[in-house]
Amino acid sequence: MNQTESSSHEFRRRDGRLPPEIRPISIARKYTNASPGSVLIRAGETIVLCTASVDESLPPWMKKDATRGWVTAEYNMLPGSTSPRKSRERAGKVDGRTTEIQRLIGRSLRAAVNLEALGPRQITVDCDVLQADGGTRTLSITGGFIALVDAVASLTGRLPGPAPVFPTSVAAISLGLVDGRLLLDLDYSEDVRAQVDSNIVMTGAGEFVEVQGTAEGRTFTRQQLDDQLDLASAGIQKLTLLQREALGSNWPFEHP
Repeated sequence: MNQTESSSHEFRRRDGRLPPEIRPISIARKYTNASPGSVLIRAGETIVLCTASVDESLPPWMKKDATRGWVTAEYNMLPGSTSPRKSRERAGKVDGRTTEIQRLIGRSLRAAVNLEALGPRQITVDCDVLQADGGTRTLSITGGFIALVDAVASLTGRLPGPAPVFPTSVAAISLGLVDGRLLLDLDYSEDVRAQVDSNIVMTGAGEFVEVQGTAEGRTFTRQQLDDQLDLASAGIQKLTLLQREALGSNWPFEHP
């Protein structure tokens, strides 16, 4: 290990983590009983409730293609999730940030689903942020996948054929350059100071679903981008193992 690597690993963050460490994760499945998929997931001080509901009909724009299903997502930060209080969003008055995040969650979850194997039905994954301290969109994807797997498990005997619904898993992590250091899984105090802020979505097989990287006040090099992707990949591997552990016998793969 060279001197730069050594100093990086000796550096401790506000919560005591080393730069490449994720926050402590806790996952509680079947948190509510109204939806077939329900997960309360916590990373540090960020808490998200993910529920997955099955609708045996398709959205109107898909009615002509009744050979496949659909997975969509909604995202919301509850008023008490931040201080000061966040105003409640009403129907038809969803802000641009919320729209962008729920589209990201939906795209990410669909990347892990064989829509033909799902059959002509829709699953909606609702991600409600109960407490926000950074990484709400990425934690919603990681927890939303668990809720989605449980929802699909409830369809045993009602799927159109033997093809697996899930060709892979999906999870997401945030990271960024803060005061010149590359940090994984940013909390809010780190996120607001980040010169480079990224969100990475990957499958359990190590393929990329989405790469969002934004410079704030400074640009970043190709090498710094490669370093971010390598660190994100290591973090996603850890999250995938946690998903597998949480789902137990419902884990839909033989591989991790």
